Amino acid sequence: MALANDIVASYRRPGEILRRRLGPPERAEARALVTVMLACFLIFVAQWPRLSREAALTGQELNMLLAGAMLGWLFVAPLVLYGIAGVSHLVARSVGGHATYTEARMALFWALLAAAPLWLFWGLVAGFVGPGPALDAVGILALLAFLGLWAGGLYAVERA
Repeated sequence: MALANDIVASYRRPGEILRRRLGPPERAEARALVTVMLACFLIFVAQWPRLSREAALTGQELNMLLAGAMLGWLFVAPLVLYGIAGVSHLVARSVGGHATYTEARMALFWALLAAAPLWLFWGLVAGFVGPGPALDAVGILALLAFLGLWAGGLYAVERA
């Protein structure tokens, strides 16, 4: 329940919640890894309704679509996210940031996890409603929430 409470609280105080989620420095990297894997798993689950709809409409095999999404979200996306977090930290450092790489990674990973409920909602809209303005609106909302949480968290760790 603490995770759900922290996700909700992140929308009001992203920097404070991120600092608390970092915990002790010796455990921060382990927390970052768990956070990114949980976020990627939830986003993978969010793909199921959309992929089920796609399989029903096109006649493709659902298991193959799910396997592709699993490969992308659970194996490739974490590696890409680690790279993005490193680049964002280097950019922040060039303008005077003071965080560690682990703190910068956790800012990105926590933002992704905190925005995951919106991506789950996006998946439901994609699966049950399909393409259209509703799907676009939910997708834009989820993206903006993610970017706002990431910016707020990164600012909090880099300015300290």
